[in-house]
Amino acid sequence: MNGLGGVNVSRKRIDYLSKLRRAVQLLLIQRHRRPGVKGWELKRALGRRYLNIIKLVDEELARFGLTVKTIFTGDVSSPTAEDYDKAIFLVTFREPAKISDVLTAGLRIDDVGALAASLAYINSKGGSINRRELESILIEKLPRWRVDSLIDRFIRLGYLESEGELLRIGWRAKAEIDLSLLSLNLLSSSHEG
Repeated sequence: MNGLGGVNVSRKRIDYLSKLRRAVQLLLIQRHRRPGVKGWELKRALGRRYLNIIKLVDEELARFGLTVKTIFTGDVSSPTAEDYDKAIFLVTFREPAKISDVLTAGLRIDDVGALAASLAYINSKGGSINRRELESILIEKLPRWRVDSLIDRFIRLGYLESEGELLRIGWRAKAEIDLSLLSLNLLSSSHEG
């Protein structure tokens, strides 16, 4: 009887490790322009208990300074199973990235400054503003043509979302940037200078 039970446990362990490996692969492969994977895709590939597997993947990634972030569509205070199925799961840094890491990702220092200013300003205004209002802030430091191209780029990269003339904080900013820490750092640096 023990032999059969051991074989059953071994098969469950192999299945579990296979699902864990598959989850990491899905999370790290970039599809289209967006990194990450939708919850329903994870559910299809890993089964209905995919959230348990993602939790274990997150624990393993912690050893490497990474985490699995869940980005919900819209404002979700207490997520349901359906909210998780619609959400995007992606791997990002557990701690804030160093500026040198950000610069190697293809952003110039003035791009990073404009992004930080944009996100902090939009966050201070409750999460959404008119595009012209953001343009008028950025034009004080950058040429108009550059401001237009930067805002469009931030939208393309997912840091901002656009709905007509309304701009709001995008899914990628929610995943990669601690907005409260950004605002706190900007406030503390303005008091120092």
